[in-house]
Amino acid sequence: MKEEEKKNMKTKPHFWRWAVASVIFRLVLIYFPKNLNLATRPEVSTPVTSLRRLAEGYWLTQSSMSPYAGSMYHGSPLLLSVLGPLTMKKIEGQPYHLLCSFVSVIADFISAMLIRAIGLKLRMAYCERLKSLGLGKLFEISEILPSEDIAALVYLWNPLTIVTCVGFNTTPVENLFIILSLYGACIRVAPLAAFGWVVASHLSLYPTILIIPVILLLGNGPDATPRKLFLMYKKDEADNSSKGRVVNGLSEQKKFSWRPVGLFFVWVLIWTLYTLVLCGIFMRNYGGLSEMFNRTYGFILTVKDLSPNIGVLWYFFAEVFEFFRDFFLIVFHVNILFMILPLAIRLKHRPCFLAFVYMAICSMLKPYPSVGDSALYLALLALFFNELAEMQFSFFLFCGFVGVSLLSPVMHNLWIWRGTGNANFYFATGMAYACFQIILVVESVSAMLNHDRKIRKLVAAT
Repeated sequence: MKEEEKKNMKTKPHFWRWAVASVIFRLVLIYFPKNLNLATRPEVSTPVTSLRRLAEGYWLTQSSMSPYAGSMYHGSPLLLSVLGPLTMKKIEGQPYHLLCSFVSVIADFISAMLIRAIGLKLRMAYCERLKSLGLGKLFEISEILPSEDIAALVYLWNPLTIVTCVGFNTTPVENLFIILSLYGACIRVAPLAAFGWVVASHLSLYPTILIIPVILLLGNGPDATPRKLFLMYKKDEADNSSKGRVVNGLSEQKKFSWRPVGLFFVWVLIWTLYTLVLCGIFMRNYGGLSEMFNRTYGFILTVKDLSPNIGVLWYFFAEVFEFFRDFFLIVFHVNILFMILPLAIRLKHRPCFLAFVYMAICSMLKPYPSVGDSALYLALLALFFNELAEMQFSFFLFCGFVGVSLLSPVMHNLWIWRGTGNANFYFATGMAYACFQIILVVESVSAMLNHDRKIRKLVAAT
């Protein structure tokens, strides 16, 4: 134990050095936005997350017009109230976007610290789980890497996270509230989990499906042991004392706790009403809440903007006949809902990993995706570094993501600016990006289930 504590003390200074270096690196990059030109990249900013559109909406409100006039802004009125004034304030001799970029840097750093806290909870639960199964010696033989530090640094140093932070968009703020919801559920603080979930759902709609992982975290904790793992020992309980202890451990295992879940729904109701009241006050002169729902959630669900992005829906709905448009809108959106229940049943004992799967699926099927969505679920995936050590095609997926990241701006440039290509060039990178995400989800889920089977075999052998 003392040696492990010494190792942890040695790794902590290194972690903080890298974390501070990532913040400094971001601060350096925000002084060169015109050279980088990331705010106009379709992979980084979308019609829903662009701060340039938010600045336009805030200017309209300053002119006593609706922020949704002209179909430029499609975000939350509350986000407009908070970040809108920062888009107008300028510091002499500094870039105009500096204050908003500071908000993104702070949001990224807080998100990384919350990911680190979630990872620590998961690793502690993972260790306790194996010890309760009589596999404590396994930790003494093989070193368990600090997945919380790895995940936090993956989020801070992921190039996708960095370009999102510098790209003048609201994705870092949205990711912050998603992570805040998961953190609140991990520590079983219902008001905090409800606040993060309500705000995240209000800002970008798709985090609504995270209500299932949040409920499982509140009810079971960060890592509940599968009960099926112990059923094989019930026959020989009287013969084998060690197996009997395992079965007794199962009987002593905490059942699903409904009290924090009930509190969560109460606080969800409170935060939802509070949010709607604030939005209603802001929109009282601009058409009310119905106008807000139509211009925000309606805009997302009906896919009205067909400008190119890293996803695949823009090309599909640009080519589909108008007669079939409503049908395929239902198909794509319901496809996400069809996956929720089967995955929740199979991965109910791993709610944080379930949240990763949900976020990856939404990133594939949402109409206005960005690389910031991938940055979030890749950080969540890194939380399970030890469990997914034997995942297949890791190098292939890494090369695929790097290749798509490099080819996407090239194909966009050939199509839009040079005119030597066409829409199929850019759409091909979007298709490849979606395929790599599908492979990542399938292989990670398979590796996680194989890891659980491996533990089951080890327990059976003891």
